[in-house]
Order: sequence, then structure tokens, then C-alpha cells
Amino acid sequence: MPRRVVIAGGGTAGHVIPGLALAGTLAGRGHDVAFVGTSRGLEGTLVPAAGFEFHPVEARPLVRRPSLAAVRAPFVALAAVNECRRLVQHADVLVGMGGYVSVSSILAARRERVPVVLAEQNAVPGLANGWLSRISAAVGLSFADAARMFPRRHRLVVTGNPVRQEILRVPEERGALRVAGNRTLGLEDGRRTIVIFGGSQGALHIDQAAAGACRILAGRSDLQVVLITGPAHQDAIRRGLPTDGAGILVRLFGYIERMDLAYASADLIVGRAGATTIAEISVCGLPALLIPYPYATRQHQEANARAFERAGGASLMLDDQLSAESLAGRIENLVDHAERLKAMSDRSAAFGRPDAADRLADLVVDVGERGR
Repeated sequence: MPRRVVIAGGGTAGHVIPGLALAGTLAGRGHDVAFVGTSRGLEGTLVPAAGFEFHPVEARPLVRRPSLAAVRAPFVALAAVNECRRLVQHADVLVGMGGYVSVSSILAARRERVPVVLAEQNAVPGLANGWLSRISAAVGLSFADAARMFPRRHRLVVTGNPVRQEILRVPEERGALRVAGNRTLGLEDGRRTIVIFGGSQGALHIDQAAAGACRILAGRSDLQVVLITGPAHQDAIRRGLPTDGAGILVRLFGYIERMDLAYASADLIVGRAGATTIAEISVCGLPALLIPYPYATRQHQEANARAFERAGGASLMLDDQLSAESLAGRIENLVDHAERLKAMSDRSAAFGRPDAADRLADLVVDVGERGR
């Protein structure tokens, strides 16, 4: 049995949160787990707060435009690989969760003959993961669609994307959590609830369209909206919302720590199509209106959304189609058709993989047992 597992990755919540979910599962099985990341990314605060050993590395993204940073980039990358060698040399297996720090860690593991499990979270893998898969012992896939993008000779296992324990509890405890969520978020019983968010940093285009949609739907006293803008946009968006007493109830937040309460209170989710977002809303069995980030690498968010849409759990709207009017229309078209919303909810739950952390942990342990 592998004794020490090193998880490398970070930068965004989409890399850190699944890594922490995997770490919790591995630690619960008795494995020693450590993280490699950057001090600037979310992992620098979230990993120590979760109680896991954390080693910061000075790693930077690839610089494509001519600049002093581009000249320095190869030297920074080489230094990061050398630093990671020291951190991974005693590991039994390394897990690459994504982000540029995982590249340095995987290259270091290769030099130290430490086997690597690569976690591919999107329906379309990035170029880096496509290349790194060639020096990895196995790849854990969140979307079965991604398998066709890797060479067939690779060991590919559809594991799903690990989800936090508090989110996994939502389906079983929805009733109690909804009561708590309504109280905490200032919502009213008896209204249908739409939760709108654009990821951990927010999405200004969605926020602006949502504020306009709330004005259009102002007379709908049967609806309430939880709008999570990200801290940077909160004050600007507040000025465009309908006033209290207009009919629709709108609750504005820059950030919500307890997303389990928001999910439990929701009848419909509106948001981007990041891998972690889809993993969380599907394990909660929630229907979604997805608006993929249009500048995502290799259009992976659109591919994620289309996979979820084909499964029946989501409706898709492209970002260039998004306006206050189109968003209001799509929301009404969904919430006013209870049978359709229920069917989407059922299909969303069928698409979800609540056992993803266990499946990925099984793969990590198996690779570690096979040795160097």
C-alpha cells in the first residue's frame, strides 16, 4: 500500500477543491498526504486550513509574448522542477490535479521515477495534460468524452471529479439544509429559488445580465434569486437590482462560504460550466442553465456543458447569446414547466458521480502499489 501521496495543483478553486476532496478520502484510508502548490493560488490558504501539509513552489505560467518574463520563464521552470524533485522524491505516487505547478511536479516525479496519476477534469483536455499523460501511469477522467482525446494505449479510467463532503450530503439532508439555507440567505418558503453564480471569482457578464433579468421579472412574487457576484462586482451590481417589495426577491452576495445551503435551497442553477461546478450541481441533482466561459482553453467549458446537456441535466446558452432579456426568458421557460424541471433534475442526478473521490483514490492506490 502506498504510504505517501503528493497532490500537485492549484491556482483556482476548480483545481484545489477536488484535490482536497481526494486528500480527505486518502487520509481517511490511512495514507500520508501532502500538497505542492503556489503561495499565490487558493491552495496557499485552503490546503493549510484543511489541515494538510503544504509546500509552496515558485512556479509560473508559460509566457508567450516577448518580454523579460518570457526570457526568465525557462529558468524559473527549471528551478521549480528542481525544487519539486526534493518534495516528491520520497513519495510513492504523485497526483497532478492541474494548474501550472502540476507540470513542474510531474516532470520532477518523472526524474525521480515516482509514478504519476493525472486527473483530467474537463471534457476536452488541455495541451499540457495531453502531453503529460504520456509520462503518467494512468489518467482519471471526469468526463467520458475526454477519452477520445488521449492515445488509446494510455490507461484511462472514468472516475468523475471529486466533490466536497458537505456538498455530497445535500441530497440526503436537503430538507433540513433548505430550512437552514432559507434562514441564512434571507429567503422565503414557498418561492422557487434560482441561484446564479459565475465561479469563485464571479463573472461580470452573467452578473449584469442577471441584474437586468431580475428587473424584467420584478413582478414575479413567486420567484427569488440568490445572486453570487464575486467580491469585486458586488457593489456595482447592487445598484442595478430591483428594490425590495417589487415582487421578486433578490439576495446579493459577494461570496457564500456554505454553498451546500445555496444548493439545498435551489430549484435552478444558472452559471458557468467549469468542471467543479458541474460535478457539484449534478451530485446534488439540480437542473442547470449553463453559460460557458467563452475564452476557456480549447473551449473546454462549452464541451463540458454540451456533455451535461446531452445527458439531459442542463440547458445551454452561449455567452454571446446572453442578455437580460434572453436570460429572463430562459429562466421563465424552465421554472414555469415543473415537469421539465423535474426531468432535468433526475437526469442531473444520474449524471453525477458522488463516488468520484473513492474512484480516483482507488486508481491512485493501485498505481502506487504497482510501484516505480
